[in-house]
Amino acid sequence: MRQLRIAMAQINTTVGDFGGNIAKILKAMAEARSLGADLVTFPELAICGYPPEDLLLKPQFIEQNLKSLSRVIEGSQGLTLVVGFVDSKEDIYNAAAIIHDGRLVAVYHKVYLPNYGVFDENRYFQAGKEYPVYVIAGIGVGVNICEDILCEAGPATAQAYSGAEVILNISASPYHFGKWESRQRMLATRASDDVAIVAYNNLVGGQDELVFDGNSMVFDEQGKLLARGKQFDEDLVVADLDVESVFQSRLRDPKWCQKSLLIEKRPWQLARIVVSEAPSVAPKPPLPPRRFQAPEPRGEVYDALVLGTHDYISKNGFGKVVIGLSGGIDSSLVAAIAVDALGSSNVVGVVMPSRYSSPGSLVDAQLLAKNLGIRLLNIPIEKPFQAYLEALAEEFKEARPNVAEENIQARIRGNLLMALSNKFGWLVLTTGNKSEFATGYTTLYGDMAGGFAVIKDVPKTMVYKLARHRNSSAGSELIPETIIDKVPSAELAPGQKDSDTLPPYELLDPILEAYVEEDKSVDQIIDMGFDQAVVRRVARMVDTSEYKRRQAPPGVKITPKAFGRDRRLPITNRFKS
Repeated sequence: MRQLRIAMAQINTTVGDFGGNIAKILKAMAEARSLGADLVTFPELAICGYPPEDLLLKPQFIEQNLKSLSRVIEGSQGLTLVVGFVDSKEDIYNAAAIIHDGRLVAVYHKVYLPNYGVFDENRYFQAGKEYPVYVIAGIGVGVNICEDILCEAGPATAQAYSGAEVILNISASPYHFGKWESRQRMLATRASDDVAIVAYNNLVGGQDELVFDGNSMVFDEQGKLLARGKQFDEDLVVADLDVESVFQSRLRDPKWCQKSLLIEKRPWQLARIVVSEAPSVAPKPPLPPRRFQAPEPRGEVYDALVLGTHDYISKNGFGKVVIGLSGGIDSSLVAAIAVDALGSSNVVGVVMPSRYSSPGSLVDAQLLAKNLGIRLLNIPIEKPFQAYLEALAEEFKEARPNVAEENIQARIRGNLLMALSNKFGWLVLTTGNKSEFATGYTTLYGDMAGGFAVIKDVPKTMVYKLARHRNSSAGSELIPETIIDKVPSAELAPGQKDSDTLPPYELLDPILEAYVEEDKSVDQIIDMGFDQAVVRRVARMVDTSEYKRRQAPPGVKITPKAFGRDRRLPITNRFKS
């Protein structure tokens, strides 16, 4: 039987950390060597990290990337590797190096460069034009990169009908909730349509707003899932590929023969590159079975937020974080995520009560801090608030109290948190959710002040679900039930409730999803059954708040369309939907 033992290294890289990335690669190579792997793979741009963005415009960045690749080549004795890097030949390419036993045999250039959503690859890279098949241990292997496998009749299909029995895709596919399911369906379809084993090696880890979920997968030629990597964690996915089964399946598939005739007029440039002719005859250690349980949706999102928060803090050199705790659901969820990401000793909570803070909110914040095991500071804001009012008394004397006085309180709190950050080096985590950012129900230089916005892309209704999930997984009221059941309020004015300014979140969030994430027009949303006045009001709030969102800190992307990276609208804009 013809078999190929593949080891896919699902590693957490950091952009520009060439030393750290190479150390991870060499470690995975050593482990794969001990397991008798014939082929070891690494994610897209594993050498330099993904996405490198405008670092690609710096010649020294490209040079260090190439020097780091040379270190990997030197350490590849006895192995065949596929590793992502930036190739430089007249132009630069998103590339995969095919390495065998201490030498660089070939380089594949990514053909389809995504330029939508969070991607800007056409800004930097030249597209490849060839779809080679590489003979590895006597077996035809098609190597391609991320977007290349999404396209029907693209590189994967061309390689399969040109002799590749294994299709290997190295990827850096960022997460949004539920994406692993659509990705799995696509890969299974590609495997069955092309009658080939598909091995998909994805990146894992947080990089600025993006989170990469791992979930590397192997499918047989019938589209059956054979192996899967961990979600949101590093892993080495090792599997034995039954290539003989691919050969037999193609012989029995009449559609395969018919399609093969069409390939004679193929438009693509092909090459067959021999990497290693002979399969390994050395005995291989047995592999333990791998199990996978589909993630629960709320748990999946929560884990993504934890990973994104951990990696942003640690990769940027911060040790501790500070959070303003209001006794409300948003700040409570952010605190729980921070503790799971960094440990309770690295999280500091601050309560900053005002004349409008309810006694229950202070008690709830204290109980939350106790449950999480974090340090809690109490810094009342009444004195500075009164000082502001006195300083502005002459200018404000003819005007009735309004949102200006409310926002002064929020800005005092933001100022205090930033003072603690400056004094002790703690990164401020902001606590606004996506529903608030969408509608502008936030205060510039107040609750928006900080270094990282953990739940910036989490709608308010999902905030409640995540809080209940965290309590369920803890088996206790980690986040007190009184917080979850409390009527949402900023507590900046007497008897204030969020519903005084916003529609109920159960109504607001579906409208926002349609308007922001699905780009539906106002009329289309009204036709879905929503009240016309409410829809127009919400759309107006979204449209007029773009200037605020531009000044917000980065935050973890967990929806298909996040503000900033995905949704980019001009601030100066008179178009009305």
